[in-house]
Amino acid sequence: MTSIIPARTAPSSARPAPGTSGTGPARTVSAPLAPRARLLPSLAAVYRAQLSRARVARIPLLFVATFQSVGIMILMRGVVDGGAEARAVVAGSSVLVVAFVALNLLAQYFGQLRASGGLDHYATLPVPPAAVVLGAAAAYASFTVPGTVFTAITGSVLFQLPMTHLWVLVAVVPLSGAALAGLGAALGLLAPRPELATLLGQLGMSAALLLGVLPAERLPEPVGWARDLLPSTYGVEALARSFDARPDWGLIAFFLAICAAVGVLSLAAATWAYRRAAVR
Repeated sequence: MTSIIPARTAPSSARPAPGTSGTGPARTVSAPLAPRARLLPSLAAVYRAQLSRARVARIPLLFVATFQSVGIMILMRGVVDGGAEARAVVAGSSVLVVAFVALNLLAQYFGQLRASGGLDHYATLPVPPAAVVLGAAAAYASFTVPGTVFTAITGSVLFQLPMTHLWVLVAVVPLSGAALAGLGAALGLLAPRPELATLLGQLGMSAALLLGVLPAERLPEPVGWARDLLPSTYGVEALARSFDARPDWGLIAFFLAICAAVGVLSLAAATWAYRRAAVR
């Protein structure tokens, strides 16, 4: 037979706070909150998720970006014979693969993510905002590696440039990718509509095409100033200098350092834009 205990006589699960007598009203002690997710594990998780998400479109993505850059080099082959201009064309076309993915497609992705309410999903996850931006940027930039290497090798053969120092791409691709991905993410997050984010991404890629592939000596002076403001310019300059018979490694390191600094600034701007868009 089951007995019913009155509510006033039921034992209480609340324990008295330390330093108080058990005769007074019991106070519940709140459980400690879970520790905040750290940046590096969160970054790795977002990177893997984004990488698996975009894996389906990897082959068409690489084909379009690489075919575009190789086609530009073939067209420029009839205008440029060799020398510094040929080095600029090959370097600019190689970095253009990075710009197509990291700037153009990432701007479209974050623009659609903001319009569809996908940022609300990320806002509920216990991950820092920087991990979301960096993870997505790193995943998109990873797809550019095969196309950039293929474009650089094809251009070196087409313009008869030495391939001895193409290992510089190991530094050029991630640094240029970080700078352009941060810019693309910021454009997508700040654009009020996804159509405008797509337009800004296309304009940014067109700027990387015109200001990066064309030799700097042939550009008007005001356009040259705009070229200096483009984040990918310093990656192009570093790669172009590596084609010299005797590269100036100090100058190459200087350009890479500028590219790294611009990358930090652009990713910081993208993180700020993510915080701003997520709270709206």
